[in-house]
Amino acid sequence: MVTATATGNTPSPTREAIDPRALRNALGCYATGVAVVTALADSDTPVGLTVNSFTSVSLDPPLVLWSLSRRSPSRTAFEQASHFAVNVLTAEQQALSNRFATPRPDKFAGVEWQRGHGGAPLLADCLAWFQCRRHLCHDGGDHIILLGRVEAFDHEPERDPLVFLTGRYHQAQPTGAAGY
Repeated sequence: MVTATATGNTPSPTREAIDPRALRNALGCYATGVAVVTALADSDTPVGLTVNSFTSVSLDPPLVLWSLSRRSPSRTAFEQASHFAVNVLTAEQQALSNRFATPRPDKFAGVEWQRGHGGAPLLADCLAWFQCRRHLCHDGGDHIILLGRVEAFDHEPERDPLVFLTGRYHQAQPTGAAGY
């Protein structure tokens, strides 16, 4: 739990236990992009799931990371796959995000895709694609942190990203000011 200081606008820590739901709600205030991470299981079956835990780590060497719940049915496939692909979704791909966010027997049925590096599925019409060789897996509490070395990428910057904030989808709106 966080309490306000005497000024009322700066939080100060307390020694009370962290409420997981409250923490999740607070973390949800950070806007993220939405991606579907894919790989090919040993059985030559494609696997994939929706994530918002994707981020860049390094440009030299080119590294990215994402996190996977230890309870994920796809955990073994991602831990064993030599490669994975990060498919960054556009604002028009909310249905695709929902499809890969829920358990279903064949998430790829009717979805257009092609094989990328190591067989990892590259989904059609995305904002960006990152084809990665699995580099390292780290313990991350109730998640596993997967680090990948980018071997190839592509993007279509004129498209708008799908954004996730406070438990809902949003569309990004440019402010007109250029970033750093």
